[in-house]
Amino acid sequence: QVQLVESGGGLVQPGGSLRLSCAASGNIFSVRAMGWYRQAPGKQRELVARIFGGSTTNYLNSVKGRFTISRDNANNTVFLHMNSLKPEDTAVYYCTANVRHRETAASYDYWGQGTQVTVSS
Repeated sequence: QVQLVESGGGLVQPGGSLRLSCAASGNIFSVRAMGWYRQAPGKQRELVARIFGGSTTNYLNSVKGRFTISRDNANNTVFLHMNSLKPEDTAVYYCTANVRHRETAASYDYWGQGTQVTVSS
C-alpha cells in the first residue's frame, strides 16, 4: 500500500500564508507526479496544482501567482506554498500521488486524507 501524510493546514487570515506538505511512503518504485486537490462544501473537487517529474507544473487559474507547488523527489514529498490567501480558498486540501509499484510498470493514483484550510478574519 501507499500512504500519503499531509500537514500544514489550519486557520489563517485573509492575505496570510500557509505551506502544505505531503510525503508518500510504502510500496513505491517511483512517484511520477504529485499534486493537490481541494473541495469546499457543496462544490466539486478541483485540481489546485500538480507537478510532474522534477519541474513541470500546472495550476488552477484562480491560484496562479499566489500558490507555488514544489517537490522533493528524493523524499517523495510535495509542498504547496499558499500566499495571499482568500476566503474562497477555504476547503479541504487533498494530496495525490501517481505511484509506480515495483511489481508492475503500471502507475496508480493515491490520495491523502485531506487537511482543512480555513481563511477567515
